[in-house]
Amino acid sequence: MKYMMIVLLEFYPSWLALPREQRQVYSASLREITARYEDRVQTRFFDAEALPGRNYTDFVVCETADLKAYHFMREETRAHEVYTNGWMRIKDVVMGMENAYQLYEKEKQKP
Repeated sequence: MKYMMIVLLEFYPSWLALPREQRQVYSASLREITARYEDRVQTRFFDAEALPGRNYTDFVVCETADLKAYHFMREETRAHEVYTNGWMRIKDVVMGMENAYQLYEKEKQKP
C-alpha cells in the first residue's frame, strides 16, 4: 500500500535574512538526507509563498510504502539546523493511503 504525505512548511523571515548562498548550503544538506531514503521515500519540494497558500510558504510531497523509512527520514530532518535554529517549522501534515477503500472492500470479503 502506498502512503502520501503533504508536509506543509513555514519558513520565517529569519531564514530569508540569511545570505542566499548559505540558504543553498542548508537546502542541499536537507536534500542529502532525503536522498539517503530515495529508494523507499520519494520526495518532491514545492515553493508556495508567491501563490495563494494559507499559513504555509512551502510544502513537500512524500510518497512511500515504507512508513518506517518515512519516519526515520523525518527524524533526521527534524534534527537539522533549519529546524533547530527556528528558521522554519512544520505547520501540518496531510496523509492518505492510495486506494485504501479498494483494499478495504477486498479484505472485507475474506471470511
